[in-house]
Amino acid sequence: GINAEYGIQRIDGSVTFTYAKLTFDTNHFKEAKGLDMVMKKVKHKCIERMSSGTADKLGLTRAVLCNDDLAKKLEEFNRNATFYKELLVRCHYLLLDFNASSNVYKGMGDLFSQIAVREKAAANEAFTMFADAHRNYHRAGTDFQKKASPIMNKLGTYLHKAVPDMRLTIKKYADAKFEYLAYCLKIKEMDDEEYTFNSLDDPLPRVEDGNYEYRVVLRCRGQARAHFLQLRSDVRVKLQLLNSKHVQDLTEQLEKWTTVLLDYYEECLVISKKANVFPIDIDLSTVVDAQ
Repeated sequence: GINAEYGIQRIDGSVTFTYAKLTFDTNHFKEAKGLDMVMKKVKHKCIERMSSGTADKLGLTRAVLCNDDLAKKLEEFNRNATFYKELLVRCHYLLLDFNASSNVYKGMGDLFSQIAVREKAAANEAFTMFADAHRNYHRAGTDFQKKASPIMNKLGTYLHKAVPDMRLTIKKYADAKFEYLAYCLKIKEMDDEEYTFNSLDDPLPRVEDGNYEYRVVLRCRGQARAHFLQLRSDVRVKLQLLNSKHVQDLTEQLEKWTTVLLDYYEECLVISKKANVFPIDIDLSTVVDAQ
C-alpha cells in the first residue's frame, strides 16, 4: 500500500523510481540573493568589532569561528605596524632635532670666529679653536643625518610596502570569511525555519518542492568555505614570512642606528677634548669702558 504522508510502506512486485537531476548556477543564485547575503556580510563585519556580550544584548544572530588562532596573529601584526609607525615618527623628529642643533652649532662657530677677530693673539687662537670645534659639531651632525636617513628608509620599507600589501591580503581574507559566515548563518536560519514548521505540523513549501534553495545554499557555502580556507592559508604564510622579516630587519637596522649614533657622540667627545681652551684671557678694557 502507499501512504500519502509516509511514502511507500509495502508493495508487491517491482518499483521503478524516476528523478529529475537538479542543476543550478551558484553565481545566478548569488545574484538573486545578493541583497540578503550582502546584509549578512555587513552584519558580520559590524559584529567583528563588537564584544560577544554587546552583540548578544543587541540580539544580533551571527556565525562565529571557534578557536580562531589567526585572529591573535592578526592582532600581533597590527601591533607591529603601529610600532613601526611610531618608531619612524620618533626617528624623524630626532633627525629634525639633530638638524636644528647642527645649525645652532654652525651659528655659534661663526659667532666665535667674529669674536676671535677682535681679540689679541692668545685669545684669538682660543676663540678660533672654539669656533672650529662648533663647526666640527655641525659637520658631525650632518654626517650622522646622512648615515641615518638610509636606515629610516629601510625601516620605512616595512611600513610603506610590506604592511599595505599585507593589509590588502587581509582585506580579501576578511571578505571571504564574512561571506562564508553569511552562508553559515543562512543555513542556520533555514534549519530553524524548517524546525519551526515541523513543530507546527505545517508543511514548508520549499521542502515539499524538493528543498532546492537549501541545497543551493549548501553548495554555495561549500564553495565559500573552500575560498575562505585558501585565503586563510595565504594569510598565515604571509604573516609568518613578514614576522621573520620584521625580527631580522628590525634588529639589523637598530644595530646600525645605534652604531651611527655612538660614532657621532664619540666624535663629538674627541672634538670637545681638543677644544679645551679655557680659561681664556680677555682684555675687557677693549670691550667695556672702565667706569
